[in-house]
Amino acid sequence: MPRNEHWWRDAVIYQVYPRSFADSDGDGMGDLPGITGRLPYLRDLGIDAVWLSPFYPSPQHDAGYDVADYRGVDPRFGDLGDADKLIAEAHHLGLKLIVDLVPNHTSSEHEWFRAALAAAPGSPERARYIFHDGKGPDGSEPPNSWQSVFGGPAWERLPDGQWYLHLFDVTQPDLNWDNPQVRSEFVDILRFWLDRGVDGFRVDVAHGLIKDKDLSDWTSTSQILGGLEPAGPPPPMWDQEGVHAIYQQWRSVLDEPRFSGSGGGRILVAEAWVQPASRLARYVRPDEMHQAFNFPYLDAPWTPVRLAEIIDESLAANDEVGATTTWVLSNHDVVRHATRLGYPVGQARMHGIGAGDPQPDTALGLRRARAATLLMLGLPGSAYLYQGEELGLPEHTTMADEFREDPAWERSGHTERGRDGCRVPLPWEADAPSYGFGPSDKSWLPQPAVWAEYAADRQRGVPGSTWELYRSALTTRRSHGLGGGTLTWTHKSDKSLMFTNGDVLVVTNFGTEPVELPAGATVLLSSEPLDDDGRVPTDVTVWAVL
Repeated sequence: MPRNEHWWRDAVIYQVYPRSFADSDGDGMGDLPGITGRLPYLRDLGIDAVWLSPFYPSPQHDAGYDVADYRGVDPRFGDLGDADKLIAEAHHLGLKLIVDLVPNHTSSEHEWFRAALAAAPGSPERARYIFHDGKGPDGSEPPNSWQSVFGGPAWERLPDGQWYLHLFDVTQPDLNWDNPQVRSEFVDILRFWLDRGVDGFRVDVAHGLIKDKDLSDWTSTSQILGGLEPAGPPPPMWDQEGVHAIYQQWRSVLDEPRFSGSGGGRILVAEAWVQPASRLARYVRPDEMHQAFNFPYLDAPWTPVRLAEIIDESLAANDEVGATTTWVLSNHDVVRHATRLGYPVGQARMHGIGAGDPQPDTALGLRRARAATLLMLGLPGSAYLYQGEELGLPEHTTMADEFREDPAWERSGHTERGRDGCRVPLPWEADAPSYGFGPSDKSWLPQPAVWAEYAADRQRGVPGSTWELYRSALTTRRSHGLGGGTLTWTHKSDKSLMFTNGDVLVVTNFGTEPVELPAGATVLLSSEPLDDDGRVPTDVTVWAVL
């Protein structure tokens, strides 16, 4: 469990997607009481903290990332009392609790945006968002060429002729962070949740709050949650210098004695798709955020040379600013790594998979996913897990398109299937309705028939299961202090990686031939059984002591 004010430096944090974790009332939608009831499961797994994706009041055009009220709970998920019970129970079990904060945009149903629509151009109400006159003699052309990351233009015109910016869905208008009222409002929102006991905030689109004041044209195509090019200046809507002053102000709030004095430090976590590593590290300087997701690591192909490069670049960049490195393989926005790794090495990451797309090698994907996880958990720093990966869950790759809810599906003209496949409700019990997700057979997204074989009740206590591999890895990681250790390479090649972290040797074999362990090595944990000669087979990671 977290042990001190710097608990986050080596913590393993588990992401809960509230819609899909556990349903307490049988309506087919996960909720806060459902999460509270399953917290002992997470404690037993051995994680240190829970991160909750948004549960705020929302029309749910983008699964809650379109927030209508930052100080409430959507009735689909419960109420503020349920949130308080969840926070209290997590703390009772020794778990920290982090909530999502979505500051780049609000819902179009937020009271501020409704007021902006009712007000005139140039009004204080519109100044909270990014409204602009159009181009052309009658203003009928968008202010610039920016595109939404969900597809289509990033501008929407109102009947009075003005346009507003939405880098995401048309129902997600971007806030104007050059407006002091916006900054003040979010400081108050931080304090509201800190006073209720949360231990930190994962900050959505942390690199997007400040836009180039000149609204310079940018003609490159935006990817759905893709990284920025590592060379050249950042695009005019991403990674602008002004974002850092915002996070310095937020950090000063979290460091106030009333919030930092008891129960350990409160943290800020950046979702920032920024390259290179040295630029991302600027978000975790001592007076800014505490962690930033390592998306280049998530995006890396299953090749030892590239993985070693990213590991070295990440550790070096974060060491320069005294920050921990935060590793991640899956989340609610990307194809699950148990599926991603089932495709040929080097294939570009897909933004959703459907029944008509090439299907992965499921067994190979799980084998590599287990090895990848053990490699990641052997690295010094913090790590994030996405719900269900401890079960080896694959993506739902054959979901019928009629069930898709991700706005990327419609806005891309049905060229990007989007993120629904990694958001399917979890299987808890193989033989129960909705696989134990809730007391009824309802499930807001359809669960595939293969979910039964991945159900938690078929894995807990079963030697060799993915759940038991995760539990053992987290126990061993803590007992050997791997999160707070130091990496020293002992071997790097185009076939395998070996490094020590404290007294533990980590070996991953990417090649086709088995790899010998050093003489006298005692195996602590292996992602798959060793071969008959005690060697490390293909696509296997081993932890050992000498």
